[in-house]
Amino acid sequence: MESLLTARSTRRTAVVEDELRPSNSALQAPDNDSIKLQIWSDALRLLQSKPSSEDLLRALQWLLPTGSLEMSVNIKIPGPQTTQLVNAIVNNVVPDYWPLLQQLDSAIMKRVRKLLLRCLTSLAGIGALLARLRALGSQELKVSTNPQPLAETFDLLENILRKDGTVSQLWTELREAAVKAAQHSLLWKELVSMLGGGRILSVAAEAGSTLNRLNPDIYEGNWVADGKLYSDWLGRNIRHFLFAKIESQDEKMKATAVLLSKAFSLGYTGRIIDVVFLQPTLGDVQNLGICRSLFRNLAKHEQKSVVLNILRIISGVYIPRQKLRDDPKVRGKVVGGIAALIREYAEDELYLQDVLVEWLTSISGGNLSSDELTRRAVIAVIASKLDALEAVLHGLLQVFGDKLYIKNTPILHQEVNARSLLMVAGYVNRVKPSSLTAVARSSMYINAISNRIAASSQRSRFLGMIVGTAISELVDPKDKRMKFSVEEIDSPDGKAFLALVQTSDSIGSIKDLLSTSAIPEKPRMSSINEVPQVRKRAKAKATTTSKIMSTEEADSSSGDDDLPTYGKPDSDPEDEEEDATLVERNKPSAPVYIRDLIAGLSDVENYNRHKLALTTAASLIRQKANFGTEVSDHCEELASRLTGLNDKYNLENFQQMRLQTMIAILVARPLQMGQWFSNTYFNGDYSMSQRAAILTTLSIGARELAGFKKEDSALTGANLVSDTPFPSKQLPDKLHKIYAAEAAPVNALTQSMERVMIQPMAMEAAEKFTGPKALKVRTFSSRMEVEKRRKKAIPNELAKIVAEGFFFPLTGGWKSHFRTFGDRSAHTSPFLLSHFLKTLALLLHASGPSTLSLPQMTSEYWSLILSIRTTATGDVMILEALLFAILTLLDVNEDKRVIAQSHARELLETQAWVEAVFEKIGGGSEEGERIRTLAAGVLVGTREVVEKHQRILLGDMADFM
Repeated sequence: MESLLTARSTRRTAVVEDELRPSNSALQAPDNDSIKLQIWSDALRLLQSKPSSEDLLRALQWLLPTGSLEMSVNIKIPGPQTTQLVNAIVNNVVPDYWPLLQQLDSAIMKRVRKLLLRCLTSLAGIGALLARLRALGSQELKVSTNPQPLAETFDLLENILRKDGTVSQLWTELREAAVKAAQHSLLWKELVSMLGGGRILSVAAEAGSTLNRLNPDIYEGNWVADGKLYSDWLGRNIRHFLFAKIESQDEKMKATAVLLSKAFSLGYTGRIIDVVFLQPTLGDVQNLGICRSLFRNLAKHEQKSVVLNILRIISGVYIPRQKLRDDPKVRGKVVGGIAALIREYAEDELYLQDVLVEWLTSISGGNLSSDELTRRAVIAVIASKLDALEAVLHGLLQVFGDKLYIKNTPILHQEVNARSLLMVAGYVNRVKPSSLTAVARSSMYINAISNRIAASSQRSRFLGMIVGTAISELVDPKDKRMKFSVEEIDSPDGKAFLALVQTSDSIGSIKDLLSTSAIPEKPRMSSINEVPQVRKRAKAKATTTSKIMSTEEADSSSGDDDLPTYGKPDSDPEDEEEDATLVERNKPSAPVYIRDLIAGLSDVENYNRHKLALTTAASLIRQKANFGTEVSDHCEELASRLTGLNDKYNLENFQQMRLQTMIAILVARPLQMGQWFSNTYFNGDYSMSQRAAILTTLSIGARELAGFKKEDSALTGANLVSDTPFPSKQLPDKLHKIYAAEAAPVNALTQSMERVMIQPMAMEAAEKFTGPKALKVRTFSSRMEVEKRRKKAIPNELAKIVAEGFFFPLTGGWKSHFRTFGDRSAHTSPFLLSHFLKTLALLLHASGPSTLSLPQMTSEYWSLILSIRTTATGDVMILEALLFAILTLLDVNEDKRVIAQSHARELLETQAWVEAVFEKIGGGSEEGERIRTLAAGVLVGTREVVEKHQRILLGDMADFM
């Protein structure tokens, strides 16, 4: 084709740039220089006409209240004109300028950015941004392919609300701009509804979810959409507003109380109370007066919530149990400081004293999960009021002797009740001995001791004997005192209980609490000031230059025969870089001390150091376990760091290395860390996978203490992910690997134990069909061969501490947590609940049939199982775990007669329920067959007990039928 056309001539014409502009006048940009800013409509027209940076700067300066005195609208006060101006800024200016303002660093851009944030830091500005977020994240736009506008709006809203003085600035501007007090009150209520009512949080969370679905790479988390981080920000703003120097202090205090009351509805009351009340008071005692003034402006039910949350936070956060355990003087100072803090808030009001009495005596009160020092402080506060002290004594004694309470309440809660009862009895005896004597002669006291001694649980009887002995020593003469000739009374545990009546704490000063260094340093909230990002590891550059020298291969024939020859060195993967400046020469060394290990685990930015610390953590802890006090001094801090550790670099075998380290900590300090892990599982702020890791640590660590370390070593060293599909829907591959890795060891153990427990039943059933035993051939082995196959007895260290350190804290925490939150908690999810039941079963099996606390453990575990059987019917995972738990109960309790005598009703209820499950679950699928097999095993076990001990069960069976 090119050969058919021949160019004759070429002519070039000059193109004028103006000729390329469209002739349509509607598309031509207006001359913004000719717009004079005299009224608000001029500014609106300028903002809507795509202004240049100079024109935008001129318009923003005019709109601010500090600008021209002739402007007819205040952009800080909501109104029709303000709404149009703010919408023009948000919908026209922000999409064009905000990305440039974040990138360019010129002087004019800095001024524009500053003025833009000032204009939008208002009630109308925040409302306009929320409306844009709602529009961009609505259902109609969820399939959009351009998520950038939504991400930019998120970023702008975060920059407007970032400072801690935002609320104080908004209140001051509304107060100065409002013409009348009524107008200011209405505007403040609207702002309170927006900030504390959850409007910002709900809109941001919905838009963030949409942005995450559109493009997860852009959305890496925003603190405005996170309830916990947003409540922390709001709490700091309320605190800043509370201590701000403003002329009208009374009006400011009332406004702060209104905002605080509204903020409680967000659902993060404890975090806000910690930031507003505790941190200022414990940071500087002089701030106590202002905090008390705010407290008095709250409603009564809100004051009650503040007091209860202070008790909970003080007990769970501000008391380092490890440092205060062995120092009575320091513990006494801490108790006095806590008592002084509680008295400042609860002394003047009678109904708040009733709150403290209820907190101490309630069956489901917060004292059950609180620290002993906090309970001592509350008792010291009410000790000055004899009426309140006697009310606590009667309430505790009534609960202590209740038959249903003794039978159904976890023993851990009963011990808390007994400790509080003994301490209060000592206070009453010192204040008014005749009052305690009257109580000791009352029928309520006699019935309580009688019910305790008649209880089936050994620990419940022990508590009854302890209380009876202690109170008798206070009120009776020596020749008439109650005595029990049992070894438990003279044991260290019994003497510790008897010494509680001598506890006498005085109310000190809050300064005593600060001087004991019991207040940990609060972590820096970097997630609010910095957008969370996943940083890729960059290879460090060497600080020294390296010389490249040529090396010639020596001729072996011409060399000296006396010189030894060396082989080539092994290749170093760090030296494989072509550029020598990228080679890492400063390699970190393995940690030698526990504090270095903690620092290495915390240094998540240094890949090599972090990986080396995680790799060597388990071996270092086991080496240091019985050498010095390094592990005991830092075990809780180290466990907390490991539990919350995330796999930032996608390390190979990360879950296994972390699990091995957590198990090493547990084995090093089993009693202390067993209680710590159990408490952290319920009260810690961790994800579901991290809670599953805690349960796995408890079960595998307990089995190691029981002597099953060799059998379980393969489970903690390999990633055992089951090939069978998830019962309903499988998570994405990345999440499935995380959750499956955490639960794999426990699942593998339960499956192996199922085979071990069901196999004898199957063999016995098979023998019934093969004929009489007399016709069978029996083979005999020599004694030597039998001795070779016999396993050597391993001392079971777990049996001594399993109840106090593992089992009772878990069952007690479950009942307390379930009583408080019901089935709305994450702990009742099928994944965690099934894991929890299996963990308790493994603990019970590892402790063995000779454990002294087995009857009480059986009673609590059986009660827990029957309480969730309704939930288990609707979920396969929970049902399988529940049947495995019952099978383990029957297997560990070898003395079936004890089961028939002590748990007749539970046995019959279990048999009836499992029969219904067996009939309901059909076969044909792998899940159905596995559940039917477990149900059949449970039915065989229960029917065997019923057939052998029918006479014992006859009375209970008649009542049950």
